[in-house]
Amino acid sequence: MLQAHSLLWHYLWIAPNLLLLLLAATLWRRRIRERLPVFWAFAVLSSLGQLAVYAADVIPTITPATFWKVAWASLVVDGALKFLLIGEIFEQVFGRYGSIARLGKSIIRALGAILILTATLAAALAPQDGRFGIVSGAYMLDQTIYLVECGFLLFIFLFASYFHLSWARPWFGITLGLSISACVHLAAWAILANGGLPDSKRVLFVFLNMATYHACVLIWFFYLLIPHSVSENVVPSARLPEGPNPLAEAAREGDLEVWNRELERLIHP
Repeated sequence: MLQAHSLLWHYLWIAPNLLLLLLAATLWRRRIRERLPVFWAFAVLSSLGQLAVYAADVIPTITPATFWKVAWASLVVDGALKFLLIGEIFEQVFGRYGSIARLGKSIIRALGAILILTATLAAALAPQDGRFGIVSGAYMLDQTIYLVECGFLLFIFLFASYFHLSWARPWFGITLGLSISACVHLAAWAILANGGLPDSKRVLFVFLNMATYHACVLIWFFYLLIPHSVSENVVPSARLPEGPNPLAEAAREGDLEVWNRELERLIHP
């Protein structure tokens, strides 16, 4: 069962993307799409891209070169959408501090675009390693996207925790799903790239990545569609280990207020 092109393999590749399209359709029908436009675009385009890659893999008339071109296009679109979404997450979490939120959103999106472009050029110009060059280039691009994605999401979680910022429930669920997927994929790619594992073992990590993404799609269903019992619909930020300290929290919030005010003065003198 744990083999490429087995029944489970087909299910884990197709089902999460069909579920993500179903989630997008439900968000549209319930008029939630207007509040989550970037995530909605990510859900639609990312799932369609993955289904196109799947079709290119199973259709016998598709050549390997064409398959990897489709995979490359899907990776670039998926990476760009992820960085747009992470920028939107930053803006939502720091929404009370408008200048910080806008600047952070712009920096994340700009760095994401630059890193994707750099990784794409580096992969395209890298010397051949004895394999089909476009294959190793796709792996390089994929790992770069997950590495940068993990860094940005960790940064947002740590800052939100340090300043005790609250999360709107949908945005917490979106961030949680992205973080789990990125961390598991990055860890799996690191092991595959450096572990020297035989093919029989490597395929297990492919199944792990697929199953993790499936679970993340279900997380998005739960946080975006299932009503929450708390009327505010807000997820409090995690507390620091030493316990809550009202004076320290007030000082941190004051720091953010000062940073936001000074940044506003720099932008609009």
